[in-house]
Amino acid sequence: MKVIDLTHTISETMPVYPGTEQPRLTPANSYEKDGFKETLLSMYSHTGTHVDPPAHLFAGRTTLDAFPVSQFVGRAVVIDCRHLKEGEAITMQEIAPHRADAEKADYLLFNLGWDARWGTPEYYGDYPCIDDEVIDFILATNKKGIGFDVIGVDPIPDADLPRHKKLFAEHEIVNIENLTNLDKCGSEPFWFFALPLKWENADGAPIRAVAFFE
Repeated sequence: MKVIDLTHTISETMPVYPGTEQPRLTPANSYEKDGFKETLLSMYSHTGTHVDPPAHLFAGRTTLDAFPVSQFVGRAVVIDCRHLKEGEAITMQEIAPHRADAEKADYLLFNLGWDARWGTPEYYGDYPCIDDEVIDFILATNKKGIGFDVIGVDPIPDADLPRHKKLFAEHEIVNIENLTNLDKCGSEPFWFFALPLKWENADGAPIRAVAFFE
Protein backbone atom coordinates (compact mmCIF):
# COMPACT_ATOMS: atom_id res chain seq x y z
CA MET A 1 0.00 0.00 0.00
CA LYS A 2 1.20 3.50 -0.88
CA VAL A 3 -0.44 6.79 0.09
CA ILE A 4 0.60 10.14 -1.41
CA ASP A 5 -0.42 13.44 0.16
CA LEU A 6 -1.78 15.81 -2.51
CA THR A 7 -2.47 18.65 -0.06
CA HIS A 8 -0.66 21.91 0.60
CA THR A 9 -0.06 22.88 4.25
CA ILE A 10 -2.20 25.75 5.55
CA SER A 11 -0.09 28.59 6.95
CA GLU A 12 -0.36 32.32 7.49
CA THR A 13 2.00 32.99 4.56
CA MET A 14 0.45 30.62 2.00
CA PRO A 15 -0.85 31.77 -1.39
CA VAL A 16 -4.50 32.85 -1.40
CA TYR A 17 -6.77 34.02 -4.19
CA PRO A 18 -6.07 37.70 -4.99
CA GLY A 19 -8.12 39.92 -2.69
CA THR A 20 -8.63 37.24 -0.04
CA GLU A 21 -7.22 37.67 3.46
CA GLN A 22 -4.48 35.34 4.60
CA PRO A 23 -5.38 32.61 7.11
CA ARG A 24 -4.81 33.42 10.76
CA LEU A 25 -3.63 30.76 13.21
CA THR A 26 -4.00 32.44 16.59
CA PRO A 27 -2.82 30.77 19.80
CA ALA A 28 -5.90 30.31 22.02
CA ASN A 29 -4.51 28.14 24.81
CA SER A 30 -0.95 27.27 25.75
CA TYR A 31 0.86 24.48 27.58
CA GLU A 32 2.27 26.98 30.08
CA LYS A 33 -1.00 28.77 30.94
CA ASP A 34 -3.70 26.17 30.31
CA GLY A 35 -1.91 22.81 30.30
CA PHE A 36 -2.80 22.15 26.67
CA LYS A 37 -2.40 23.78 23.27
CA GLU A 38 -5.31 24.99 21.12
CA THR A 39 -5.37 27.28 18.08
CA LEU A 40 -8.09 29.53 16.69
CA LEU A 41 -8.23 29.03 12.91
CA SER A 42 -9.63 31.90 10.85
CA MET A 43 -9.70 31.45 7.08
CA TYR A 44 -11.94 31.64 4.04
CA SER A 45 -13.75 28.52 2.90
CA HIS A 46 -11.74 28.37 -0.34
CA THR A 47 -8.32 28.40 1.30
CA GLY A 48 -5.46 26.17 0.19
CA THR A 49 -6.22 22.76 -1.27
CA HIS A 50 -10.01 22.98 -1.33
CA VAL A 51 -13.16 21.85 -3.13
CA ASP A 52 -15.92 23.91 -4.78
CA PRO A 53 -19.52 22.60 -5.05
CA PRO A 54 -22.25 24.01 -7.34
CA ALA A 55 -23.42 26.26 -4.48
CA HIS A 56 -20.16 28.19 -4.80
CA LEU A 57 -21.75 30.05 -7.73
CA PHE A 58 -25.46 29.32 -7.73
CA ALA A 59 -28.01 29.91 -4.97
CA GLY A 60 -30.13 26.85 -4.32
CA ARG A 61 -27.61 24.44 -5.85
CA THR A 62 -25.86 21.62 -3.97
CA THR A 63 -23.67 22.48 -1.00
CA LEU A 64 -20.76 20.28 0.10
CA ASP A 65 -22.57 18.98 3.18
CA ALA A 66 -25.54 17.92 1.02
CA PHE A 67 -23.42 15.57 -1.09
CA PRO A 68 -23.06 11.96 0.05
CA VAL A 69 -19.55 11.26 1.29
CA SER A 70 -19.10 8.90 -1.68
CA GLN A 71 -18.92 12.01 -3.90
CA PHE A 72 -15.45 12.69 -2.52
CA VAL A 73 -13.99 9.20 -3.11
CA GLY A 74 -13.35 7.52 -6.43
CA ARG A 75 -10.99 6.30 -9.07
CA ALA A 76 -8.80 9.02 -10.54
CA VAL A 77 -6.50 9.51 -13.48
CA VAL A 78 -3.83 12.22 -13.73
CA ILE A 79 -3.63 14.01 -17.09
CA ASP A 80 -0.10 15.28 -17.64
CA CYS A 81 -0.24 18.84 -19.02
CA ARG A 82 3.22 19.99 -17.97
CA HIS A 83 4.29 20.46 -21.59
CA LEU A 84 1.78 23.28 -22.07
CA LYS A 85 3.02 26.84 -22.09
CA GLU A 86 1.48 29.70 -20.16
CA GLY A 87 -1.88 30.68 -21.57
CA GLU A 88 -2.32 27.57 -23.70
CA ALA A 89 -5.56 25.62 -23.46
CA ILE A 90 -5.93 22.12 -22.04
CA THR A 91 -7.58 20.26 -24.92
CA MET A 92 -8.74 16.73 -25.68
CA GLN A 93 -5.28 16.14 -27.12
CA GLU A 94 -3.99 15.89 -23.54
CA ILE A 95 -6.69 13.38 -22.61
CA ALA A 96 -6.37 11.26 -25.77
CA PRO A 97 -3.44 9.06 -24.60
CA HIS A 98 -5.52 8.05 -21.56
CA ARG A 99 -8.96 8.12 -23.20
CA ALA A 100 -10.18 4.69 -22.04
CA ASP A 101 -9.16 5.25 -18.40
CA ALA A 102 -10.36 8.85 -18.50
CA GLU A 103 -13.83 7.82 -19.62
CA LYS A 104 -14.22 5.37 -16.72
CA ALA A 105 -12.58 7.52 -14.02
CA ASP A 106 -14.61 9.30 -11.34
CA TYR A 107 -12.05 12.10 -11.17
CA LEU A 108 -9.74 13.71 -13.71
CA LEU A 109 -6.78 15.50 -12.13
CA PHE A 110 -4.78 17.86 -14.33
CA ASN A 111 -1.04 18.10 -13.63
CA LEU A 112 0.31 21.41 -14.87
CA GLY A 113 3.42 21.31 -12.69
CA TRP A 114 2.20 24.57 -11.19
CA ASP A 115 2.66 23.38 -7.59
CA ALA A 116 6.38 24.01 -8.07
CA ARG A 117 5.47 27.73 -8.12
CA TRP A 118 3.59 27.57 -4.79
CA GLY A 119 4.67 30.46 -2.58
CA THR A 120 6.02 32.58 -5.46
CA PRO A 121 4.41 35.40 -7.51
CA GLU A 122 4.50 33.07 -10.53
CA TYR A 123 1.76 30.94 -8.94
CA TYR A 124 -0.69 33.68 -9.93
CA GLY A 125 0.40 33.56 -13.57
CA ASP A 126 -1.41 32.66 -16.78
CA TYR A 127 -1.86 28.93 -16.12
CA PRO A 128 -3.44 26.72 -18.82
CA CYS A 129 -7.18 26.11 -18.47
CA ILE A 130 -9.52 23.43 -19.82
CA ASP A 131 -11.41 24.33 -23.00
CA ASP A 132 -15.10 23.80 -23.78
CA GLU A 133 -14.55 20.42 -25.43
CA VAL A 134 -12.83 19.08 -22.32
CA ILE A 135 -15.65 20.40 -20.13
CA ASP A 136 -18.17 18.69 -22.42
CA PHE A 137 -16.23 15.42 -22.06
CA ILE A 138 -16.13 15.76 -18.26
CA LEU A 139 -19.88 16.33 -18.07
CA ALA A 140 -20.78 13.68 -20.65
CA THR A 141 -18.85 11.03 -18.71
CA ASN A 142 -20.52 11.96 -15.40
CA LYS A 143 -17.43 12.74 -13.39
CA LYS A 144 -17.74 13.17 -9.64
CA GLY A 145 -15.13 15.87 -9.87
CA ILE A 146 -12.04 17.37 -11.42
CA GLY A 147 -8.89 18.79 -9.88
CA PHE A 148 -5.95 21.05 -10.67
CA ASP A 149 -2.61 22.10 -9.16
CA VAL A 150 -3.45 25.76 -9.88
CA ILE A 151 -5.51 28.35 -8.01
CA GLY A 152 -8.58 28.24 -10.27
CA VAL A 153 -10.39 26.44 -13.07
CA ASP A 154 -10.84 29.86 -14.72
CA PRO A 155 -8.04 32.37 -15.33
CA ILE A 156 -7.64 34.83 -12.46
CA PRO A 157 -8.54 37.92 -14.59
CA ASP A 158 -11.81 36.35 -15.85
CA ALA A 159 -14.32 37.53 -13.25
CA ASP A 160 -17.24 36.01 -15.18
CA LEU A 161 -16.02 32.46 -14.32
CA PRO A 162 -17.44 30.73 -17.44
CA ARG A 163 -15.87 27.32 -16.71
CA HIS A 164 -17.20 27.29 -13.16
CA LYS A 165 -20.64 28.20 -14.45
CA LYS A 166 -20.70 25.55 -17.16
CA LEU A 167 -19.69 22.89 -14.65
CA PHE A 168 -22.03 23.91 -11.85
CA ALA A 169 -25.18 25.28 -13.47
CA GLU A 170 -26.89 21.91 -13.91
CA HIS A 171 -24.48 19.14 -12.87
CA GLU A 172 -23.63 17.45 -9.58
CA ILE A 173 -19.88 17.80 -9.77
CA VAL A 174 -17.12 19.28 -7.61
CA ASN A 175 -13.98 21.17 -8.54
CA ILE A 176 -10.71 20.89 -6.59
CA GLU A 177 -8.00 23.55 -6.69
CA ASN A 178 -4.43 23.91 -5.36
CA LEU A 179 -3.47 20.23 -5.44
CA THR A 180 0.19 19.19 -5.22
CA ASN A 181 2.38 16.14 -5.92
CA LEU A 182 0.36 14.99 -8.93
CA ASP A 183 3.67 14.17 -10.63
CA LYS A 184 4.12 11.33 -8.10
CA CYS A 185 0.88 9.57 -9.08
CA GLY A 186 1.88 8.12 -12.45
CA SER A 187 -0.52 7.61 -15.35
CA GLU A 188 -2.51 4.58 -14.14
CA PRO A 189 -5.84 4.85 -12.27
CA PHE A 190 -5.71 5.01 -8.46
CA TRP A 191 -8.04 5.65 -5.53
CA PHE A 192 -8.51 9.32 -4.76
CA PHE A 193 -9.88 10.78 -1.51
CA ALA A 194 -10.80 14.47 -1.24
CA LEU A 195 -12.74 14.76 2.01
CA PRO A 196 -13.89 18.29 2.92
CA LEU A 197 -14.69 19.76 6.30
CA LYS A 198 -18.40 19.19 6.88
CA TRP A 199 -19.88 22.54 7.76
CA GLU A 200 -23.49 23.64 7.29
CA ASN A 201 -24.45 25.05 3.86
CA ALA A 202 -20.84 24.78 2.73
CA ASP A 203 -19.96 26.76 -0.41
CA GLY A 204 -16.46 25.30 -0.28
CA ALA A 205 -14.01 23.81 2.21
CA PRO A 206 -10.38 22.84 2.66
CA ILE A 207 -9.72 19.14 2.05
CA ARG A 208 -7.06 16.57 2.80
CA ALA A 209 -6.54 15.10 -0.66
CA VAL A 210 -4.67 11.80 -0.94
CA ALA A 211 -3.86 9.24 -3.61
CA PHE A 212 -4.12 5.61 -2.48
CA PHE A 213 -2.36 2.78 -4.33
CA GLU A 214 -3.24 -0.79 -3.42
